[in-house]
Amino acid sequence: MSNHTQRESQNRQQLQHKEPMFYYFAYGSCMCPVDLKRTFGENTHNYVMGAGILNNYRLGFYRYSASRKCGVLDVVKDSNSRVHGVLYQLPWRLSESLDKREDVPRGGYRQEFVDIDFQGKIYKNVRTYVVVNKLLSEIAPNDWYFNVVLRGAITCKLPEEYCWGLFNHMNGLQSSQLSVIN
Repeated sequence: MSNHTQRESQNRQQLQHKEPMFYYFAYGSCMCPVDLKRTFGENTHNYVMGAGILNNYRLGFYRYSASRKCGVLDVVKDSNSRVHGVLYQLPWRLSESLDKREDVPRGGYRQEFVDIDFQGKIYKNVRTYVVVNKLLSEIAPNDWYFNVVLRGAITCKLPEEYCWGLFNHMNGLQSSQLSVIN
């Protein structure tokens, strides 16, 4: 373990002793700690544990976000797939802000508790969010959402092959949308 990784682990342990924490698995724009900081108003890098895996789910753009004016990510149960994302350990005081970001009060997403594979260990009852009223087909992300999702995936060191798959999926949706418009 590098000195930097040890220091991050020690910081997380110190934070954990000071206040109640919960685990959160992000697979969309929340993978980007810089974007998550916009919601919480504080630096979130110290809460990043690293890349994790959600087995038996797949990604899809099954929700239209009125605020972002584009399709946004969702996870859907699929026994033949897995989703890579970012495992956070967040202070409980940020829970309500996270719910608001995910549009829980208005029925956009709902909390779901899942098992996450992180560094060979299974973390149980990790919070993630799933779309409540899924669209029948995917809607493309806009360029801003595309970039923030990819930036989060790369920043938090998701596997390169997965990042390329994510890029190709989003690019394909955008290309399909453009061909329909033209």
